[in-house]
Amino acid sequence: MIITKRGEQIGEITDLAQVGQAALDFEVTNLDNKQVTLKDYAGKKVLVSVFPDINTSVCDTQTRHFFEEASKHEDLTIVNLSNNTVEELANWCATAGIEVDMLSDANHSFADAYGLLISGVDLLERSVFVIDRDGQLVYKEVLSEITDEPDYDAVLAAADALN
Repeated sequence: MIITKRGEQIGEITDLAQVGQAALDFEVTNLDNKQVTLKDYAGKKVLVSVFPDINTSVCDTQTRHFFEEASKHEDLTIVNLSNNTVEELANWCATAGIEVDMLSDANHSFADAYGLLISGVDLLERSVFVIDRDGQLVYKEVLSEITDEPDYDAVLAAADALN
């Protein structure tokens, strides 16, 4: 898939995740510098919000939007994931005054498993995934324009449709 920024091509991704199949495993780092894998979310409905760089306006907006929605969806675990460093993610949380589940993919485990590392720019492509309690991928949105926001309503509708 070709990835653009304001209409100009900046790279490509492979996009390996398939709806209807088991969600692909990964190992990332949380804000406590502990390793986290998909297995840590077993038995939960999970929304994975992926963004390129927390220190940009669209990524900030995406993270804040899902943070605001979290309280309305008590049985939904929302995690935010980028290849920003743990320190960058922690600094954003402190500055924003928001406590959210932030995961750093600085080692590219998630990026490689899901095929979302944009060639040539070392950023994850903006995307959103919904994983059911059994670990199946039930929804995905991978945006080809890096500055576009996800379809928040569609993502949350997919999550709400799960029992």
